[in-house]
Amino acid sequence: MIILRLDRVMADRKMPLNELAKRVGISNANLSNIKTGKISAIRFSTLDAICEVLDCQPGDILEYRRNPC
Repeated sequence: MIILRLDRVMADRKMPLNELAKRVGISNANLSNIKTGKISAIRFSTLDAICEVLDCQPGDILEYRRNPC
């Protein structure tokens, strides 16, 4: 299972959602869906832009957890 940690990275960087959305070039609604994990996919170009703006690695935003058996 992939867990999205965008909210944590945004909080660490003190970056509000609307500012990040503007700098990344996506809508507030789409970024909110990413932040809350209501997505099933993310474009590499979007992930690249988020990492560039937040000065982080994809692993800071995405976490893998093995599903319990």
